[in-house]
Amino acid sequence: MPVVAPLYPAGLVVDGRRCLVVGGGRVAARKVAGLVACNADVHVIAPDVDPAITAMTATTTTATTAAGSVTVHRRAYEPGDVAEGGYWLVITATGDTATNQQVYDDATAAGVWCNSADDPERCTFTLPAVHRQGSITLTVATGGHSPALAGWLRDRLAAEVGPEYATLAELLAEARAEVQAAGRSTEGLDWQKALEPVMLELIQAGLVAEARERLRTCLSSSSV
Repeated sequence: MPVVAPLYPAGLVVDGRRCLVVGGGRVAARKVAGLVACNADVHVIAPDVDPAITAMTATTTTATTAAGSVTVHRRAYEPGDVAEGGYWLVITATGDTATNQQVYDDATAAGVWCNSADDPERCTFTLPAVHRQGSITLTVATGGHSPALAGWLRDRLAAEVGPEYATLAELLAEARAEVQAAGRSTEGLDWQKALEPVMLELIQAGLVAEARERLRTCLSSSSV
């Protein structure tokens, strides 16, 4: 297997951005769902589309809350579609090497990030296995070597990160905002001490108010 360059991890903000998915099968449907979950403006180019994609089209059209949108163009991909569509990010999941190559070439020429499903040689970015718990996002990547291993590791880590961690993240964000509002720097506080196991224990016991007060007390007295 070719040597894969080290990956530079990043979290992309695709909220409201035009993203293209080429392909309409089950793999493409998963890619569309991932983009919609991040509020992207998703366009799908494929002669035929999986019912799951059609369902997302209807759902995002009628949604009343902030969400991504899905537009389907029922036709084959044509050279130049990437640049002409003004897309910010492209994913191709056709299962056809020639089409994937054309999409990759067009995206590279246009300076647009491209991912080819199960085809790491035609990728300028890869997609890790993902688990979300509130504002927490866990990702596992293997540089394209083994998506199965990435998914297995993701599931093992996800089992350790329950809803109490999402609540903890909310409390920390709240405390950080309070410190900043008071004109204090958040950099000089001992956050690690504030994150002692007892915090999770309080949250798991339903004692969120007590956890919040403990966090405030700890941060008000800490200085490193």
